Amino acid sequence: MFEQLGLEISPRQASIILGLLIGLAFGAMAEVSRFCFRRAVAGPVAERKSAAGVWLAGLATAMIGTQVAVAQGLISFDAHRFMVTDIPVLAIAVGGLIFGAGMVLTRGCVARLTVLAGTGNLRAVLVLLTFAVIAHATLKGVLTPIRTALSGVTLPVSSAALPGSPLIWTVLIAGAAGLAALRFADNRRNLALGALIGLLVPVAWVGTGYVLFDEFDPIALEGISFTSPATEALFWTVASSAIPAGFGVGLLGGVIAGALALSRISGRFAWQSFTSPRQTGRYLGGAALMGVGGVLAGGCTIGAGLSGVPTLSIAAVLALLSIGVGGALTARLIRDGVSSTGADQATSPTPQAA
Repeated sequence: MFEQLGLEISPRQASIILGLLIGLAFGAMAEVSRFCFRRAVAGPVAERKSAAGVWLAGLATAMIGTQVAVAQGLISFDAHRFMVTDIPVLAIAVGGLIFGAGMVLTRGCVARLTVLAGTGNLRAVLVLLTFAVIAHATLKGVLTPIRTALSGVTLPVSSAALPGSPLIWTVLIAGAAGLAALRFADNRRNLALGALIGLLVPVAWVGTGYVLFDEFDPIALEGISFTSPATEALFWTVASSAIPAGFGVGLLGGVIAGALALSRISGRFAWQSFTSPRQTGRYLGGAALMGVGGVLAGGCTIGAGLSGVPTLSIAAVLALLSIGVGGALTARLIRDGVSSTGADQATSPTPQAA
């Protein structure tokens, strides 16, 4: 379809613009609604239901929009990495668990921290830089042996998608998520914003896989994610003459810019930093866990969760469940440790955003 648009730029350049626009919308809406998977599974008890409602509203619309696009023949996930028939179950399970642990230690998943980076949170900035370096080291650097060893344990399946009718799965997942969202959400504005964030997922899939498709200059089919874009953005920044930007760089920049704009307009922008060396170590440790875990699991709460589950990929569902379990268990361990040892405030959950 790209040729019909008559644009005087390449599909890759157009994908940067698309990523920037999607990122601006995501960053702005996520900043206002505090869209965050971590808050839904491991946040303060009083906030969990409302946070889950917002996130599940996004999952419902992402599921419906993505599967409508598939049914209309606009996109196909047959050749996508989510649909590999030798599922690396051990890597996904371990990666999800440690990613979940990391997001609790840093008080935010990568998506939430990217948003917070735009609001003046220097803790989030440092976490993102550390996350990107460790993720790249796991993907192509010194930590690659860990990835290859765990990825070697696979479960062969005849189909990498959830068995049965895609329509039935769409109705079940989107219906359950939508009903839960309506029940849990305590703010209609945030519920609507969560649903709109979810709609950005099929926009990304269709935009990169259909609108910008060019047989002579193809680009990859991409959804909204943060693990790969974080590494891409980091190394494009330091070696832009050798590593071209793509959809992920535009997306990441757009999210930060969107969050910055909304936080400035609303007066929520504020410089924040670490309060103690112990807190710094906790956040750096969490960033490292998320870097390794995000690569092993095949994505974060957005890449494998909000974007991945709507593809009906078994691997994506397993990754999201593992992240949720890892986050919930780690939060429980921290709370138990604090209550039994009387640890200081730097270790205990606090009202701060990240």
